[in-house]
Order: sequence, then C-alpha cells, then structure tokens
Amino acid sequence: MAERKVRVRFAPSPTGALHIGGVRTALYNYLFARQHGGDLIFRIEDTDTHRFVPGAEEYIIESFKWLGIKFDEGVSFGGNYGPYRQSERRDIYKKYVNQLLDADKAYIAFDTPEELDVKREEIKNFQYDAKTRGLMRNSLTLPKEEVDKLIAEGKQYVVRFKIEPGEAVHVNDLIRGDVRIMSDILDDKVLYKSADELPTYHLANIVDDHLMEITHVIRGEEWLPSAPLHVLLYRAFGWEDTMPQFAHLPLLLKPDGKGKLSKRDGDRLGFPVFPLEWHDPKTGEVSSGYRESGYFPEAVINFLALLGWNPGTEQELFTLDELVTLFDITKCSKAGARFDFQKGIWFNHEYILRKSNEEIAADFAPIVKENGVEETMERITKVVSLMKDRVNFVNELWPLCSFFFIAPTEYDEKTVRKRWKDNSAQVMVELADVIEGIDDFSIGNQEKIVEGWIESKEYKLGDVMNAFRLALVGIGKGPGMFDITNFLGKEETLKRLHRAIELLK
Repeated sequence: MAERKVRVRFAPSPTGALHIGGVRTALYNYLFARQHGGDLIFRIEDTDTHRFVPGAEEYIIESFKWLGIKFDEGVSFGGNYGPYRQSERRDIYKKYVNQLLDADKAYIAFDTPEELDVKREEIKNFQYDAKTRGLMRNSLTLPKEEVDKLIAEGKQYVVRFKIEPGEAVHVNDLIRGDVRIMSDILDDKVLYKSADELPTYHLANIVDDHLMEITHVIRGEEWLPSAPLHVLLYRAFGWEDTMPQFAHLPLLLKPDGKGKLSKRDGDRLGFPVFPLEWHDPKTGEVSSGYRESGYFPEAVINFLALLGWNPGTEQELFTLDELVTLFDITKCSKAGARFDFQKGIWFNHEYILRKSNEEIAADFAPIVKENGVEETMERITKVVSLMKDRVNFVNELWPLCSFFFIAPTEYDEKTVRKRWKDNSAQVMVELADVIEGIDDFSIGNQEKIVEGWIESKEYKLGDVMNAFRLALVGIGKGPGMFDITNFLGKEETLKRLHRAIELLK
C-alpha cells in the first residue's frame, strides 16, 4: 500500500475563548505537518449546540492569524474535503449511524434522563453496557414494532454503540507506546441524538477523520480515555487500514500546586491563559490575552513549544522554522508540563533583545504619540537602543523613558534626600558653565571635559553625577549620563539643569 500523505487536524469547539493548551496542541500539529510535508486542517466541532458561543469561531481564527500558525484547509480556508463545520454535515453522519444500526453494531435507546437516574440509584456505579443494556428501554429489549411506533410518534431517542465485553483494545500511541484496555470497562457511548439530529463528538470525530483522510490525531491527554472507543469504532466500520496514528500530549499543569492549568490560575497569579483578549458575550467578563499584554507571537510560540517537549540540547530560543526541523513528537513527555509563566516573560524579554531597534521603535512610537509627544522615528529608535534591555514588554518602556521626551516637573523625594547634597546647587551652577562651553557635544567629548573638570575641582565623581542625573531625569535611574545629554542636546540639558537648581536649592 502506498504511503499516505500526512494530514493532521486541529478541531476546536466554538464554546468560548481558545485556551493556551489548545494553542499548544495546534502548534504541535502544525510542526508535525510541516516537518512531514503534510497538511494541517482546521475543523470546527459544533455538534454541542447548547454550548455554542457567538464570536468564538472568529476569535479562534484571529488567534492563529496573530500567532502565525497557518492552516492548509478548513473552515474559512477552503479545501476539497468540506464542509469543515460539523453542524453542516448532518446528512453525512446520519448515513453512518444507519450503517452501524444495520450491522447490529449500534442500537436505539429510549431511556429518559429520569429513568437513567433511577437506575443509577438502584445500581451502584451504574454504567450502560453489556451487563445493564438488557434492563433498559432500547431496541435490544423492545419488539421491532414498538421501536418503529415510538420513532413514528416522535419520541426522543439516542443511538448507542454496542460494545462487546472481553476484548483487549490496543491503542498504539506515538508518545505513550502501546496502551491496552479491556472493552469491559467501556460503556455503550451515545453516538447520535434524535433531539437535535446531531452526532456526539465520538461518532462525528471518527467519520470526519476517516473522510478527511486524517493520518495522525495529535490531541491532549484528556482525550486518551476515549481512544479505545475510537479504535473500536474504526473496526466497526471496517476502516482498520486507514486508522490514524494517535499521539496524546501531556497536560499543562498549574504553576503551583496540583491539577491542570485553568483560567483561575491566570487571574490569581496575573498572567493570560488566552492568546487574545476575550470578551464573554454571556457574562460581559473581559479576560486578558497574550497579544494585548504585550507579548510577541514568536515568544509565545517558543515558550509553548518547550512545554512538554525539548530538543535534548541547551538551546532555548528557536524560530518557527527551527522548531519545524527539530520537533520530534515521539520525544514529548508523558508527564504533565508545569506552566511556568515567569519563563514566558523571560522569553518575551529575549525576543525584545533579538529584535532590531527599528522593530521595537515601530511598536513604541504609537505609545509615545499617545502620551502627547511628536517625535521622529530616528530619535525614538535612539531611545530604544539605550533602554530596551531593561524591559520585558514594549509597553514598559514609556514609564522608564518618558524623561527623554518630557522634562521632569517634580523630583523623587527619596532621591533628593539621598543625592542632592548641601553644595549640589552650587556644583550644578558650575557644571552648567562647563557644559555651556562645550562645542562638540558628542558623548566622548562631553565625558572627557566634564570628568576632567570634576577631577580638577577634586569633587567626588559619584556626588556630581548623581545630582546631575536627578536634575535631568527627576529620579536616580536611567542609562549613562552622557547618553542622556547627547540625546537631549546642549540647550535642553542646560534648561533642565537651571530649573533643578532653582527648584531644589
């Protein structure tokens, strides 16, 4: 048999914002597809109509657009295997439901929720399976005439998969190896509901994966318990030859304590768990996003790629192309991956350092303008070159850099008490005279003249420069003093000096 082209899929449900764990799953699918010259399909699993949230599908698509994860086909991308939205595939699923019923691989059940509750009370750890199905109202216990009559009367029913006990089911997992489970512990899962004429996740998934020629199913660990059922469904349809290879990824765990990562952890510790800001249309609640929090998409991708997998080297910074080359699904961890959000911040800082001053300046310029400052890109880029190594996010630059563009109107009290000595005003008057006489205002020339003057006067270098910094910046922080004066120019430097002398004397 000819080797099949690799085809993987990411299939979210439009029930709200896209969790960062889902982003990682999509990323690993993307890396696997690109590595094998395959296709990545975007499918929407919207068979659960009660949980549908307006705007969620558009949000998910926008998230991947921002992250740079490109799909080859699917909802909004087109392709030859559509429709890619499950709610538009009702007729397709009905055909396969009937195929299972005709082959005696499934049966119709009329049990009401109340009747099921009664059985759960009667039988401890009740499960609808080979042991209990004979006690229930279904097409295995009712005469055919009654089944037909109930359907004709419009009674609601479900179609259940008929699982035979005593069978060893093997799931060959790329990460976990051979996972073996006995069919006895599986219940007769509901595959179809007459109420909305839609299949459940289990049937829709199998039919879609088969018809869309999916070769590998890479998904979260939480779906591992359903894998044996999916294997049995493939067998029931006679599709063993086209059964995809499974890979169940480790969970993302809380930064602290036990359990999987949740939105509450982000709210509690102050980090996003969604790629973009999410406005919940039902509650009106606004949740933070990585984009709006100032993260670079490349940093988020790099951070997520190493949660549950690593290349086996000390290297931590990777481009998307490098990740495609190095990624190995079989080297993913079986254990859950601790979500170290501080590491995510570190990655963003590293990407600030990696990017050119011009790139960061392009992001910083709108913030400068928002603060009422009209400035050239050349000068904004100059400030970025002096300050970008001090921040983790571009939006942190303004509080640190505003003094370059706006003269201080007040001076930090603590710094004044510590740095402005009894003779500081007099020394600053003298320094102003020295600066007035400097024609070549280059950094090197200023430094040589000013430090020469300090030495000749036998002043303490630290005392003079600390007072000088306070006068120009308003606080005891910032880059080298002559970087600041070179940027401000002689006129603005003297103006700030004289103002400080007047206000602090």
